[in-house]
Amino acid sequence: MLLEALTSVRDLGRLQEIASVLIRHGFGDVVRRMGLADLLEKAGHALHWDDAQAYAHMPPPQRVRRALEELGTTFVKLGQILSTRVDQFEPEWIEQFGQLQDHAPPSPWPDVLAQLTEDLGAPPDAVFARFDPEPLAAGSIAQVHAARLEDGTEVIVKVRRPGIKPQVEADLRWLARLAASLEADHPELRAFQPREMVRQFARSLHRELDLANEGRQSDRIAANFRDAPDIVIPRIHWRWTRERVCVQDRIEGISGRRLDLVDAAGLDRKLLARRGARAVLKMIVTDGLFHADPHAGNVFYLPDNRIAFIDFGMVGRLSAARRDELIRLLVGLVQREPQAVADVMLDWAGEHATDEEGLVMDLQAFVDTYHGLTLKQINLAAMLGELTALLRQHHLALPADLALLFKSFITLEGMGRSLDGDFNMAEEALPLLKASVRARYRPKALAQRGWQALDEALSLIGGLPQDLARLLRAARRGRLEVHIDIANLNRVGNQVESALNRLVVGLVVAALIVGSSIVMTVPGGPTLLGLPFFGLLGFVGATVGSLWLIASISRSAKAKRLSERSEDLV
Repeated sequence: MLLEALTSVRDLGRLQEIASVLIRHGFGDVVRRMGLADLLEKAGHALHWDDAQAYAHMPPPQRVRRALEELGTTFVKLGQILSTRVDQFEPEWIEQFGQLQDHAPPSPWPDVLAQLTEDLGAPPDAVFARFDPEPLAAGSIAQVHAARLEDGTEVIVKVRRPGIKPQVEADLRWLARLAASLEADHPELRAFQPREMVRQFARSLHRELDLANEGRQSDRIAANFRDAPDIVIPRIHWRWTRERVCVQDRIEGISGRRLDLVDAAGLDRKLLARRGARAVLKMIVTDGLFHADPHAGNVFYLPDNRIAFIDFGMVGRLSAARRDELIRLLVGLVQREPQAVADVMLDWAGEHATDEEGLVMDLQAFVDTYHGLTLKQINLAAMLGELTALLRQHHLALPADLALLFKSFITLEGMGRSLDGDFNMAEEALPLLKASVRARYRPKALAQRGWQALDEALSLIGGLPQDLARLLRAARRGRLEVHIDIANLNRVGNQVESALNRLVVGLVVAALIVGSSIVMTVPGGPTLLGLPFFGLLGFVGATVGSLWLIASISRSAKAKRLSERSEDLV
């Protein structure tokens, strides 16, 4: 049970903070259903349920966003990840999640100084020719300081917030338990894979906490653009980069948020829009490693219409197989082939049951709305938005590795149109998609995949005798086992066991009543208050058993009502 799992002493303080924030923002009933209220009251914490009234007038998406902001790093990042799940949340929720700002007050300078000195091996004033203790910006995970190297290179020093990791780990443990509880208690949510979403989120957040990993991702993407002089990726200075600190070149340019300065600098908006789109499309389609958060704050415009990308803490990865699926999907959308789109979506659905015929019919109607339109008339972001609405309608979920991708496409289209009102993502994407399809079926690529498949088949055949020998040895020794895993079998077993326990207690109570009634009519023997002692003792035992039965049935009925209310909320 969730309540039992949450009794870990090490997380109790953080759980009290989470519950208090949820209550203040009007989610007291959620705290009650999750068992946090009873847990915290037993630990001696007072909960003030009336604090929620101040937020009662706000719509739920806004209240959730405010609560996530107040809960700090882990939940801000969770909200940012949820903003990519356009396949699972309605637009009003996505809009609120997208407003989550990764800004926070800077950490106290003495704490930052102590950590920097430990990581650099010396105080920053001794390592850099100049170091500014006043941060340029502060986010939920790290803050950024300006510095200059001894050779005159201007750099930024990104420092992870001191002491942030234990809180993040506690939050992730709580989220993992909550996801496991949701999957166990609400079968209808399994299609959305809560535990897998939390696992992916935890892995992404751990990577983002490691600033050296951000440096490695930056170097990999820079290597992919080494022959593209119009794309700039900051250089990482590995001599001073560690898990908690990253030193990289400082980009001096026009922020993507200051489009008014783009015109003043004489830059070509149309060219910037095309170059930015082609760069991100190359990351996605060709390289399989892409900037997963290409919003305006992570883009700078430089002289000669060059573009710089910064902040590679959040990157997306696509396997070759997934890129093939994506190419088929996008080509099917742009060229109006509903069956091709449906085949890809059904592959993504996996074992989750869906109405294939209904899906194809809906996709046919969807694609027909774009029939006869030229590429210039197609809004790719709007098309993907409608496609994700179909996913929600058919209770299908995007694979976790594609959620970031869809959000990147939508963000990229918006950035391109902000630069150039005539920008069209479909026109930019289709040539690259077709080139990727042609590259996949070139003789060299076909031969390479053929040799790879042959090598795998030969390896399988070569290992077959050893596998059969191990199987036969296990059978001779009586160690051959067959494991059958039936979903929720343990929970059903527990319910049957509980019902049997109640039946046994009921029979014992009935026997005690009948036996005690007989004893009460038999003269002689010890008495208490003028009544036969053993008969009275039997009635007391029957009363206790009856009270236990009533309490057990009441608890089960209450749990069922809470489960039904949770399903209604979902």
